Amino acid sequence: MPAVARWGAIALLAAALLGSPSARAEGPAIFRDADLKLGEQLIRQHRCTQCHMEKVGGDGSAIYRPQGRINTAGLLRGMVEQCNAALNLQMWPEEVTAVAAVLNRDHYKFKD
Repeated sequence: MPAVARWGAIALLAAALLGSPSARAEGPAIFRDADLKLGEQLIRQHRCTQCHMEKVGGDGSAIYRPQGRINTAGLLRGMVEQCNAALNLQMWPEEVTAVAAVLNRDHYKFKD
């Protein structure tokens, strides 16, 4: 097999094993392997938006901009873990990370 074809086959295999690039988070290392589709699903399943609307009004997005409270990716993940524990959502650590990665992608946009 020519070298170019061999590298193409390796790239295809790696993509299949790792999943679609759009399904994985980018940005802070804490979110690198997060499953964004899972995070989106969990946000819907646990009705996070509805809870946030009840807490802050409007569309609930104001909850994502507390005055200086969440200023790192680690604190964001910790806040999702706090909701997980307080509401007894019983999410696994990788699920908490997936939710936090979606929130980072959509609202916080931490780079590192």
